[in-house]
This record gives sequence, C-alpha cells and structure tokens, in this order.
Amino acid sequence: MQKSLYFVSVGGRSVLADQRAASYEWIIQATPEQAENLQGLLSLMQEKEEEAFPGYVFPWPDTEEASVNVLYEEALQNVYNEIYRLGTNETRSHLSQYGIVRDFVNKQDFHE
Repeated sequence: MQKSLYFVSVGGRSVLADQRAASYEWIIQATPEQAENLQGLLSLMQEKEEEAFPGYVFPWPDTEEASVNVLYEEALQNVYNEIYRLGTNETRSHLSQYGIVRDFVNKQDFHE
C-alpha cells in the first residue's frame, strides 16, 4: 500500500494528512492503517494521562510518584517509538538528537 506524509502533534494528539489543518511537531510516512494505529497510540496515551491525574491531585503518602506515572510514560514512549519508526529522515534525526527515543536497540532505517 502507498505511503503518504502525515503530520503528527503529540501535544494535540493528532495525526493529520493536511499540513495546514493544525500545528504539528513531527512528519511521518505511513499507510492509512499505520497512521490510524499511531492515532490509537495517542488516544491510549491520553487515557493513561487521565488515569494518572488523580494520583497527582490526591497523592497517597505511601505511593511513590514514579509509580503513578509509569503507565503514562510507557504509552508516551510507545508513541515516540512509532513516530521514529515511521518518521522521515529529518524526524528520526531530531528524535535521536534530543534523546527522545530510548527503546530501539538498532536505530536503522525502519521504513518498510
């Protein structure tokens, strides 16, 4: 299937085909199914953020702060790993330069 450019905003939780539709941080090359999968990862990240929110507002004295945030951090890392995998050369370069992607042992070209 043919890949197209998509414009991704992690903060805005969006994967859009129209560059002018909203602001974005990253550009990826993906099939519609891959873009939809990334949108699902962004939605899951939003869910985990919302689930962690009460732990910040009403912290329990015996709960470590890191344990409250672990599921959100995992979801966020999955999003960035997928952006890296599908990203343009420039996107992957920026992600590597800023140390955002941690889980790829071999950061070779992931374009399929």
